[in-house]
Amino acid sequence: MTEGETWRRVAPEARRFLRGRKGALGRLAAWSLLESAHTFLGGYGVARALDDGFLAGRTTTGLTWLAAAGAGALLGGFALRGVFAGLADLVEPLRDGLVRRAVRQALDRAVADPARAPGAGAVARLTQQTEMARDSFAGLVLTTRSFVFTAVGAFAGMAALAPVLLLIVLPPLLLGAAAFLATLRPMASVQRRSLDTDEALSDRVGAVGEGLRDIVACGGQAAARARVEPFIAAQERLARRLARWTALRTLALGTAGRLPVIALLAATPWLLGRGITAGTLAGGLTYLVQALLPALSTLMTAVGSAGTRLLVVLERFCDPPPAAEDSGSGATSGAPVHMPVHTGRRTAAAVELRGVSFAYGPGAAPVLDALDLVVRPGEHLAVVGPSGIGKSTLTALLAGMLSPGAGTVLVAGAAARREPGAAGPDPRRTLLPQQAYVFTGTVRDNLTHLAARPGGPVPGDAQVLRVVGILGLEGLVERLGGLDAQVSPRLLSRGEGQHLALAAAYLSPAPLLLLDEATCHLDPRTEERAERALADRPGTLVVVAHRISSAARADRVLVLDGTRAVCGTHADLPAGSPLYRDLVGEWNRPEDG
Repeated sequence: MTEGETWRRVAPEARRFLRGRKGALGRLAAWSLLESAHTFLGGYGVARALDDGFLAGRTTTGLTWLAAAGAGALLGGFALRGVFAGLADLVEPLRDGLVRRAVRQALDRAVADPARAPGAGAVARLTQQTEMARDSFAGLVLTTRSFVFTAVGAFAGMAALAPVLLLIVLPPLLLGAAAFLATLRPMASVQRRSLDTDEALSDRVGAVGEGLRDIVACGGQAAARARVEPFIAAQERLARRLARWTALRTLALGTAGRLPVIALLAATPWLLGRGITAGTLAGGLTYLVQALLPALSTLMTAVGSAGTRLLVVLERFCDPPPAAEDSGSGATSGAPVHMPVHTGRRTAAAVELRGVSFAYGPGAAPVLDALDLVVRPGEHLAVVGPSGIGKSTLTALLAGMLSPGAGTVLVAGAAARREPGAAGPDPRRTLLPQQAYVFTGTVRDNLTHLAARPGGPVPGDAQVLRVVGILGLEGLVERLGGLDAQVSPRLLSRGEGQHLALAAAYLSPAPLLLLDEATCHLDPRTEERAERALADRPGTLVVVAHRISSAARADRVLVLDGTRAVCGTHADLPAGSPLYRDLVGEWNRPEDG
């Protein structure tokens, strides 16, 4: 990927982040503008102290101007305190957001490929790279705003003393800056490759470390070393290349930092011959040596290291651009999530299984065998059968967590299992397992985390409270302390956790909800209310039922019995499925409720 493509990926996220923090940016700019007064007074005070004071024989005037320059330094120190407070309002939210995104990406990869757990590369992104981005962003903001407002004060001071100073100082300054900018693109490329190699090395070393005892026991040290050494050698080569570019950047820094002073000194006789005073020259040198050139050097160093590093790191946290839609595949990524998806002239089924078979292992008996099933958009399907018969396997196939051994599983007309490496949540479906996912955070966060989509709106409090009322969660939310209260998962009962998770599923924009015994810890009345609410929600509902009442509420019931699958209505199935008739009898026993 080129640097232009990198910037195009990062820029929208950066603009969105900064637009949401206009207040912090405004406070930072105000404090920086106050700090620029120190720069202006520094050079201007020295010039006036010489011309109007000491060189004119007025010592008191000279000391007064120097005191004014000193007061400007105190003012700059006071402003710097406010600068750091404003900087924290930008830096810490960035780090928090990157941590959340790193966790989400690791979870997405784990769901896309359950057999492969997140490796050390994911840990490096969560820890090392988030801190790298935080520190780089802080340094870049601090030095950029320092240079901008220092340049404002210095250029304003030179213009006030003698505009001709700008004509002498600016050309070498711009020449050095142009030479420096020419090094940014190749340095960014080297740093990107270095980070790629670093993540690959972390994953490889982590994999070798986990099996180190077995490697030593089997005498496989040479083979293990051969798997790691190429990455170490690549890192070494990249480090040398980066050092060479750093040397060129240092040369550009020297050009920008020394040539303006040399040019001004070389032009001194010419300037004195045209009426420029010694105080004005001293003031110009003060602006260059004490303010402008140190700020420029710091900026160029920060942009050259922290800036390119930040761009490369942030790219890794951006979701990949959406793939081009294949007109023949029936992909649905661009379709509204609550609407049926159309492929050609026909409406795609919400769920379709064509001859699906699945077994846990090559020699194992199939859990599902040549299963055909079509679930229409908006339909409510209940799945029943004895324990271990394949109900959870079916939901895992529909969720894309497993691949069928034979046959095809389609969700909204496209393959249920996404391509490896696909990032972000799948907008087509939401799966709620038996163990409800409740995390430490606010009640609002636990209710809206499934509704959050990159670039999409987050449900407002009014919408959240409406769903709380629909699901009958008012008492629990009130007991916890409201939407802003912190949730401790260990203090919730299993039923309360499931209740919260069901409300989160309701708020999800996914058109397909999969409940894998996600109401088993609720009492029958609460379960009925929740299932009816989810069935009335726009979209399709597939429920693994554990009570006869749950199956009775569905439009159709799929009965899995290990040899064949029967699908029909609750009223018709007892006559056509002995297993379902037996299950109804078991469920209707008084002791089972």
